[in-house]
Amino acid sequence: MNTKTISLSLASALALAGCSTMDGAEPRELAMANLSNSSGQPVGTATLVDYGTSRAMRVMVTGIPAGPHGFHLHTTGTCTPPDFQSAGGHLNPEDNEHGRLNPDGKHLGDLLNIDVPASGTLTTEVPVDGTPDYLMEELFDADGTAVMIHSGADDYRTNPSGDAGSRIACGVLTRA
Repeated sequence: MNTKTISLSLASALALAGCSTMDGAEPRELAMANLSNSSGQPVGTATLVDYGTSRAMRVMVTGIPAGPHGFHLHTTGTCTPPDFQSAGGHLNPEDNEHGRLNPDGKHLGDLLNIDVPASGTLTTEVPVDGTPDYLMEELFDADGTAVMIHSGADDYRTNPSGDAGSRIACGVLTRA
């Protein structure tokens, strides 16, 4: 091998290494939802990403009121505006209580609140518990799963919904 070939190989390897996570795994998109508000207008996306040793929901929204908002996975993959009640309750395959602060909680649909700044635009990641196989099995059951943003913050205690208020944005997860 000549010096030019070695340099190009090394540069390519370094560029690819920059795309990996710290555990060496390439991030892999598992599922995605296009989020719409109660008027049917698009407000962003939620993408389930597998980082090898962890999973997260990558959230990108705009036009959402400032402040903390409950962010959940709901049991049915249907988002009928204006109230999105068609999405059912929180995704809870293990039949647990609600809330990270509830000693008998949390269920799969309990995700951390998102906190939208005054600009109304947010890009963040929220951890999601479970292996990729478990998540894909539960998220893509016979009736699918919806991603929901609520008007207020989840209190991480109140069963079954966290007292997070009305549903203001919804999207149906589809496989990536």
